[in-house]
Amino acid sequence: MTNHWNDIANADVIMICGANPASNHPVSFKHILEARRRGARVITVDPRFTRTANRSDLYCKLRPGSDVAFVGGLILYVIQRETYNKDYVRRATNAPFLICPDYGFNEGIFSGYDPGTRSYDTASWSYQLDETGIPRQDPTLEDPNCVFQILKRHFARYTPEVVSNVVGCDEEDFLAVAEAFAESGKPGKAGTILYAMGLTQHTLGTQNIRGWAILQLLLGNVGVAGGGVNALRGESNVQGSTDFALLFHILPGYLQSPMTADQTLTDYLQRCTPRSSDPASANWWSHTPAYIVSLLRAFWGPAATGENDYGFNWLPKRTANYSHIAIFEAMSRGRVKGAFFMGQNPAVGGPDSDRETGALGGLDWMVCADLWQTETANFWRNPDVKKPGDIRTEVFLLPAAASFEKEGSITNSGRWAQWRTKAVEPPGMARSDLWFMDRLARELKRLYTKKGGAFPEPIVNLSWDYGGGEDGIDVHRVAREINGYEVDTARLVSGFTALEDDGTTACGNWLYSGSYTEAGNQMARRDPTDAPNKIGLYPGWSWCWPANRRILYNRASVDRQGRPSDEEHWVIRWDSKAREGRGAWIGDVPDGGWPPGEKRPFIMRPEGVACLFASCGLADGPLPEHYEPVESPVRNRICGVQNNPVAMLWQEPEQEEENLQGFCRQYPIIATTFRLSEHWQAGQMTRNIGLLNELMPAMFVMISPGLAGRLGVKNGERVVVSTPRGELEAFAHVTARIQPYRLKNRWVEVVALPWHFGFIGKSTGEPANRLTAHVGDANTGIPEYKTFQCNVRKGGQG
Repeated sequence: MTNHWNDIANADVIMICGANPASNHPVSFKHILEARRRGARVITVDPRFTRTANRSDLYCKLRPGSDVAFVGGLILYVIQRETYNKDYVRRATNAPFLICPDYGFNEGIFSGYDPGTRSYDTASWSYQLDETGIPRQDPTLEDPNCVFQILKRHFARYTPEVVSNVVGCDEEDFLAVAEAFAESGKPGKAGTILYAMGLTQHTLGTQNIRGWAILQLLLGNVGVAGGGVNALRGESNVQGSTDFALLFHILPGYLQSPMTADQTLTDYLQRCTPRSSDPASANWWSHTPAYIVSLLRAFWGPAATGENDYGFNWLPKRTANYSHIAIFEAMSRGRVKGAFFMGQNPAVGGPDSDRETGALGGLDWMVCADLWQTETANFWRNPDVKKPGDIRTEVFLLPAAASFEKEGSITNSGRWAQWRTKAVEPPGMARSDLWFMDRLARELKRLYTKKGGAFPEPIVNLSWDYGGGEDGIDVHRVAREINGYEVDTARLVSGFTALEDDGTTACGNWLYSGSYTEAGNQMARRDPTDAPNKIGLYPGWSWCWPANRRILYNRASVDRQGRPSDEEHWVIRWDSKAREGRGAWIGDVPDGGWPPGEKRPFIMRPEGVACLFASCGLADGPLPEHYEPVESPVRNRICGVQNNPVAMLWQEPEQEEENLQGFCRQYPIIATTFRLSEHWQAGQMTRNIGLLNELMPAMFVMISPGLAGRLGVKNGERVVVSTPRGELEAFAHVTARIQPYRLKNRWVEVVALPWHFGFIGKSTGEPANRLTAHVGDANTGIPEYKTFQCNVRKGGQG
């Protein structure tokens, strides 16, 4: 989140797209209801009429996979009606920046595309630079090569008529949403975007979020109270896990992971440290050398010296994509020999789950750590496995401790790191993940030290002293190392500005520097006092990265004199009389302490401004463009390219018109997946709880009354849902909360399936992800769970 949960109550308009917080975030939904009580309008855009839609002022249905078309229409609406925040757009975005004259876009393809490699050369997307290396600008926004004019031309095709025919909504409903949300761009108003997996789990997932970010920037809704682009995380500590490099392409603190070309630390820093010649740009990532060297010192302690690049070459170097699908594809080809699954259940949660379950049978060994037996740990007992005795995988199942059975921090969606104390002891032999990792690391160090190995240095040189012993690991030692300390004195640093690039500091994650200081554990603070601006910051409650800043990019909320754009809900303001007339910021922790007007507000960008046009960094284009999902019974009506041309594919989609038509006749229905209130993720934590299973006992599929009538199916009868990957049988939930889409002169049906069920537990059912495909977003590789083609027939037939 750019903002945080409490801040939602400050919004005047709340747009919820790709999320259902009334069901999936029911406690946090109270912030939305509080905003509505104060007069905010709530808008829900979703394929289903959800519980959230039921509590909203406006609802607009949206065909799964058509999000870019929808937000593209909103962008065109605010540009054409000039409801965008002109001052904000000029001073806080790259709208005035001039793009290379070689940039072009034609029928769905951006300049620089190579069909042979299915990739872009992004050179033509770059800025025009002056003689000092600073991007050229046109403050009038009239130059045809400036970002604003390119943006206008790009989205000119996304008219309300086109959008309604692509999305499948009524044009009147779309215009009502556009008018309501555009109101948030007025002075003193703010609108927030709330999203979840309904936006990200697509081959256009990154560009979906980019589209909403562009809209928010045009309206001046980033950096302000009640604004932002806010992800509703699906687990209590998902934010924390990504901060600490759960994803394959980053190191802790979102530092880039080394590539094979990075043979030295200098090579890495040359590639990963952005540069700027503009004195108005803070270019905060220029501090990458201090952050990576401090991280290496935390990893390897005294063994990491300047002479050996601080142990840089002990880090693994990646050559390609190691995201979820890529790993399982490699596993299915026998290239992965062992795997750890800790709190993860890909036999239920992974796309094309039968394929992934089959891949587990090729492992030599597998370790699962969980609270209960899982489908992954018991994949060899799957009813579809004909000869369990032929599977050679050795499986170890470790009993894990639940969240209330261990001490430590969790970081919520709003970036608040909150310390939890242990409520009860874990049962039996159950232990925390931290206990297990500590024992594993210490035993590996012992074995490598004793026996050697092909490459022992990264293990034997690990700086690893977190307590250990019979009483277990000391989680506070881990937290102090994460915060960072001076190597010579062991004194904890006060924040990331104290980190150095010369090896004199060690820090496990620069973003969390300041979370556990000499003043104590800041994450354990529980002061309920609000800040003076009374907008729900509560700066003494827990600790928020970075630097306890509650609203990111908050310098964008003030003008060049430091005056807030919203006097009622101001975030920061410049007090010129403070510090004996030297001046100081008051309110939230500012995004940099420079006086107003000295630095541009978006300090993490080398330009110093937010990017309406992404001149680098994205694989599939500098602007969002609507492409159909990899599986779609609909032809692209906005451009001539059917699917994202650089989506991550492990099998080419059908493109020949004759074959495509045959595929669509066989699988004419759109399917999507969703979550329930009563079950959690892949189901281990809820399908073993009797009362929850009584509430939601079995797998089902939502189908419209019209489709049910044509199939001859009544509510509660069994149906079979099939895709090229497999099929499942489930109860039919016939409901008007899901409806077909009218796309110009045809109707397209959609069905929706919860994805929590499997064959282990007190309630069981066939997994929805048996039906989903191994295709991923062009940038992240996240699977396209949220839209695929299927067919539905009455159970017991065919």
